[in-house]
Amino acid sequence: MGKRTLYHGVREPLAPDLGGRLPVALAVPGGDKAAISALGWQSVYRTLAEEPGLAVERVFPDKLGLTDGESPVTRESKSPLSSFPVIAWSITFEEDFLSLPRTLRAAGVPPLAAERPSLPLVIAGGPIAFLNPAPIAPFVDLFWVGEAEEHFLNLFETVKQLVFDGLGRDDILEAVKDLPGVYAPGRSKTPVRRIVSGKPGPLTDPAFSCFISGTAAFRDTLLLEVNRGCPYGCRFCAAGFIYRPPRHARLDELKRIVELADPPKVGLVGTALTDWPDLLPFLKWLHEKKKKFSLSSMRADGITEELLTYLRERGIRTVTLALEGASERLRRMMSKKLDIRDFKNAVRLCARYGVNHLKLYLIAGWPGETDEDYTELAALLEEIVAIRSEEPGGRKKQFMRITIGVSSLVPKPFTPFQWAPMMGDAELNARMKQLTRMAKPFKGVTLQHDNPFQARLQGLLARGGEEVADFIQLAAEQGGWKKALKLWKGDPATILDRERARDEPFPWDVIDIGVNREHLWKEWQRAKAAKVSPGCSAKGCAQCAGCGLETPSNE
Repeated sequence: MGKRTLYHGVREPLAPDLGGRLPVALAVPGGDKAAISALGWQSVYRTLAEEPGLAVERVFPDKLGLTDGESPVTRESKSPLSSFPVIAWSITFEEDFLSLPRTLRAAGVPPLAAERPSLPLVIAGGPIAFLNPAPIAPFVDLFWVGEAEEHFLNLFETVKQLVFDGLGRDDILEAVKDLPGVYAPGRSKTPVRRIVSGKPGPLTDPAFSCFISGTAAFRDTLLLEVNRGCPYGCRFCAAGFIYRPPRHARLDELKRIVELADPPKVGLVGTALTDWPDLLPFLKWLHEKKKKFSLSSMRADGITEELLTYLRERGIRTVTLALEGASERLRRMMSKKLDIRDFKNAVRLCARYGVNHLKLYLIAGWPGETDEDYTELAALLEEIVAIRSEEPGGRKKQFMRITIGVSSLVPKPFTPFQWAPMMGDAELNARMKQLTRMAKPFKGVTLQHDNPFQARLQGLLARGGEEVADFIQLAAEQGGWKKALKLWKGDPATILDRERARDEPFPWDVIDIGVNREHLWKEWQRAKAAKVSPGCSAKGCAQCAGCGLETPSNE
């Protein structure tokens, strides 16, 4: 898969020739501006569009669905969505669940799978497929559980042959229900094992943009995946668990991709960019090729004078660091593995070398957090501001701005916090107000926070079972989440507000991501005791059942 070549740049792909090909509509929620800045579905598109037996077209329903009377059509041929025998959905965020029933209904396709006696076949993939597919399972015929690789193509090749042989929807589902990586609700043997592309070692199929646009959220930028997964094992981070083992891309492969695309700018994407040993050599190579670049969040202990000096020489004005926890106790609870001295030193280097804008990430709403944790944060913030003022770059007229971005903790499936309760709306709002007051006295410091209602909504959609599909359908029919919540007969508190029992079944138990449940439970107990654990090895380990590296099977 490392030699994929499909690249469109600013050009829109032409409508594919249907001769002897299976028409596939690839639906990406959120509108095209957001979609073109997302990597996951573009890897899927590239994989499918390069397959000679498939005719792939795209559709971008807007984030809240379609207006009444508007029928969704594909971007390439303007064909109605209902005319495709296969509709494949790439879903990254839980809030995008709403577009699934709403778009299907607008296309004249019954949203509920039980009400679809015939094609189209509705397939869903993306992170939600191996986090918790249950809330949208009633709308979906089958989920792809894993990364886009050979087994993924085999699924579509099999479906193509079955469709061309004249088989109906039910017969097709029976034929594919136990293929590796396939979860057909109510049909597949469970749990279905997550499919990992490649073998332990390098990331052989780094994702990259096949569409670069001046209207994208990341304008005129080739997004390029440097690594997948994370070795640090932070207990709150779903990506750190579902993308095990951690893998780095090869330098030569990334160079090949950039030379193929020849973009004006490259955006490096990854969970631990500064862990990649080739980061600085790659940045220097990009500069030699006259390419601008940007980096996602970096670890504080990876910020060195050499790296920061080079970034500033190349015009990088913003650096983003993740603090995550307000206090040392909370950072131990999440197993953050951050020495606060490294964090302060990173701030000092940023101020010294003229970084214009320092962004800090923080998460609030931890189980058992107290006001004392935030008293410690206030002292740290005062120290950070003092460090900024001590440095020559911090004393200049336009000193380094600091923006603190605060999000609410959403305990996610397949993390040690899957047993944890979520903080209530009132408590979260109170904490956000406290943080806003804390930052207000400091010049050049801005605090932004998420909406606790939206965070609780995300928690409901992330942790609920198939009963949540009724809520999603109500939202699709009634025009939004808040109205649906008033009408829904379910109780969010049973999903969000209680600690789960050790052996309590979870809706997401139908999926096996390759991380041992007993290991996650032990990590939850260590979290409550604020004990740090070792990180994740790229070679896998017995505690995580090999990190999904065994031969894929549903047996």
